[in-house]
Amino acid sequence: MEDGTALRFEVVGLVEDDEGNAFAVCYNEGADEFVVTDQFGDLLEDEDLAQEILDDFFVLAEEAAPPEEQA
Repeated sequence: MEDGTALRFEVVGLVEDDEGNAFAVCYNEGADEFVVTDQFGDLLEDEDLAQEILDDFFVLAEEAAPPEEQA
């Protein structure tokens, strides 16, 4: 973080794009924040791409949820 604090994120999903690039969707429960990293663990700097990956992840997660959990 900019103020020097560190947050630990847990990998909650892996996403692959049409070109075979792998990304990790990571979540920090305390901050209620998601981030997206590349295959090497580096944060994506392209915010539009990161948001697109998160959107795809949320759709896939909703589709995979049991019927009683789907909204």
